[in-house]
Amino acid sequence: MTSAEQHERGLERLKELAGPNAEAVVEQLTALAPDLGRWIVDFVFGEVYSRPGLDLRTRQIVNVAALTALGTATPQLEVHLSGALNVGVTQEELIEIFLQLAVYAGFPASLNGIAALERVLAAREAATPPAAGV
Repeated sequence: MTSAEQHERGLERLKELAGPNAEAVVEQLTALAPDLGRWIVDFVFGEVYSRPGLDLRTRQIVNVAALTALGTATPQLEVHLSGALNVGVTQEELIEIFLQLAVYAGFPASLNGIAALERVLAAREAATPPAAGV
């Protein structure tokens, strides 16, 4: 596979997670550190996320759990919470992940995860236009 093909595969995978925000994500990644942005698109999304062993939904569950347990990556956690919701992980499942992590990563990590989820849900709600109706 050529590097251009790998990059395109990475962009497609990123679009599955970020939806219409994918291009803005790529621009943000490459604005200050173009090499880092390219590595993330090409390697993280073009290689790792494109492996056949796990579906995208499962990968997002793993990412949310790892980032929550890590406790030092709140911006990345919020991105992956949004991505998890985009690929079908439910709010209830995310809450269960945080409850499970309270046992293994500690209550502060779990509470921080819940707070990040609240911010993501509020941002999504604010971005959603009101439904037309009666």
